Amino acid sequence: MIPPEENAEFVCQMEQVLDVYHRPYDPQHPVICMDESPSQLIGETRKPYIDGKGGKKQDYEYVRNGVVSIFMAVEPLTGNQVVEARDSHTSKDYVMFLEKLAAQYPNSHKITLVQDNLSTHKPYAFYKFFAPDKARSLVEKFNFVYTPKHGSWLNMAEIALNVLKKQCLNRRMPDKQTMQEQIEAWLKDQQRKKKPIEWQFDIDDARAKLKNLYPKF
Repeated sequence: MIPPEENAEFVCQMEQVLDVYHRPYDPQHPVICMDESPSQLIGETRKPYIDGKGGKKQDYEYVRNGVVSIFMAVEPLTGNQVVEARDSHTSKDYVMFLEKLAAQYPNSHKITLVQDNLSTHKPYAFYKFFAPDKARSLVEKFNFVYTPKHGSWLNMAEIALNVLKKQCLNRRMPDKQTMQEQIEAWLKDQQRKKKPIEWQFDIDDARAKLKNLYPKF
């Protein structure tokens, strides 16, 4: 969704994100995108069976076993990904996931984290769940960059989440453990391929193609 015309706040945040995306690769200052999305847990009412042709068949009936939240982080320039299924999408889930993400980059000085501007995505949340010294160290580990409102399409983690859903989460999974196991298997294959995301849209493109969003003088 694109906001109405002449939105200075939107274009300011958009250009900040686009500027980040065109930084050269620096392992000491990696750029990572983070997003989250709900996923339904679906159980079987009857066991799947093998038909006469050797194909696996599922009954059309199913049972809903609740919803989990999939947290995804992707480093566009390397293809590195961290994915976790969590019971909810609270601020606690957010900081626990970022703690896990930070542990994947122990030698990096500062992580630039591109994320949606949700109410749970705030640095002060670290202080709600960690002692002050640890909270401070995690806050200092990240440089938080927010996509503008109605600008989630600027978050490359959204692209990675869509790939995950199509390739891994497009079948019935009865519980979080099963889903996480399938995600881990998918991740191993992705890490082997190491496909970076090629982001072409830059500030010049934005000023030309989305010029109606820029205030006129």
